[in-house]
Amino acid sequence: MSKKTIVIGEDDPAIRCALSEFLQSLGYGVVEAGNCESIKRVFRTSCPDAAVLDYSLPDGTALDLLPHLKQTYPSVPLIVLTGNGTIPLAVEAIKEGAEQFLTKPVEMSAIAVVLERALKNQRNYQKQLAGQVRQERENVNPFLGESDAIRQLAEQAERVCASDYPVLIAGETGSGKGVLARWLHDHSPRAEEPFVDLNCAGFGRELLETELFGHEVGAFTGAVQRKIGLLEVAQRGTAFLDEIGDMDLQVQPRLLKILEEKRFRRLGDVQERQLDVRLIAASHEDLAQLARAKKFRSDLYFRVSTVVLRVPPLRERLEDIPVLAQQFFERIAVDLGRLHLTLSDRAVKTLTAYAWPGNVRELKNAMERAVLLAKEDTIQPRDLQLEFKPEEVFEDGSALTFKEAQSLHIQKALRAEGGNIARASIRLGMTRSSLYNKLKAFGLSAANYHNDQKPVEQLPDPLPVRETGR
Repeated sequence: MSKKTIVIGEDDPAIRCALSEFLQSLGYGVVEAGNCESIKRVFRTSCPDAAVLDYSLPDGTALDLLPHLKQTYPSVPLIVLTGNGTIPLAVEAIKEGAEQFLTKPVEMSAIAVVLERALKNQRNYQKQLAGQVRQERENVNPFLGESDAIRQLAEQAERVCASDYPVLIAGETGSGKGVLARWLHDHSPRAEEPFVDLNCAGFGRELLETELFGHEVGAFTGAVQRKIGLLEVAQRGTAFLDEIGDMDLQVQPRLLKILEEKRFRRLGDVQERQLDVRLIAASHEDLAQLARAKKFRSDLYFRVSTVVLRVPPLRERLEDIPVLAQQFFERIAVDLGRLHLTLSDRAVKTLTAYAWPGNVRELKNAMERAVLLAKEDTIQPRDLQLEFKPEEVFEDGSALTFKEAQSLHIQKALRAEGGNIARASIRLGMTRSSLYNKLKAFGLSAANYHNDQKPVEQLPDPLPVRETGR
């Protein structure tokens, strides 16, 4: 991490040199200036993190500088030193944007404390601002597109967002389960309360318990201070448990008890506390199948799956890709300062002919790569660097339509699996019923692809989207 750069605006060479050496001894980078004009110049050229300014300078005062600096560099804290400090002068300096107003003589250590505090406040401000920007960027409409699959999901989500019933979001990795969970919270009566998310994958039992439920001092070896659990942090809001299928089996009964009784205890505590939290869970695995295999508690499954929303994989809604790609493209082009770029029709058609095993996340990554690496003003298919041959997309130089691209993928799967619907649906990542509907829509017949391959055992379809009572 690079050093924080501090501007020292002081016309007295002795003071300027002493302060410079002191700040450098603390690990700061220093840029010196002796008057108002040179201070403005070093601000333009050095991108400082903070400034320590003498009030009286040869060509003006700090009050002359503060409005300009604060307007042009609003996040840079400005500390003013003066030999003739008065309360009205200090008030005026603070009003004009000074972070702190110190009267000479002042100890170097005092300047260091004020500077450290100012930089900490700056970091907090930047994190807050970055979080707001990130939230705006990440809070993508989860229903962007015109496909039947996404419109059906939007209708179901609209019906359940205002309730307090638990929701289970099913869908492949990268399909947008987290975005949907956030949307459900933001459109619920709990929208002004906390939204707390936890990915259950990768946590051992002990760590997951303390993350979820919290602990008291002495609850276990190493518990030297109290920890508030994420469920408690989410009080009156929403707790989103991602990849709940990976939750340790020994933790599941405790979570079930909390959901049923709406009360909990921190680890090592005897006091029960009320809990008012709406639970949203997500999994890329079929929880019902895990429950049948005794890898997930069936009672917890039924508790968290009061409402099940299935996010369709991107390959089942290829007609939504142009809208999604354009949105990602515009945002990424702005972020990377490549506003001159355009997205060609051939590139869009190439995107719609790809299977997208990584779903929306992979599409976003592909657009980031294309915008970053494009050598011309227009993004072409070659810039996307997708893992399939160009001749699979273009015939006689013409781009495939949405339906042609979908039909091509289905025919390839049927051919590879000898016309076996069960295996082809697994290869395509869709249910058998969805595949039958696609075959009917495209005028295809699995019988045309039968060969001597031995059929696999018929597998049950994943559970459909459903809504039930508690």
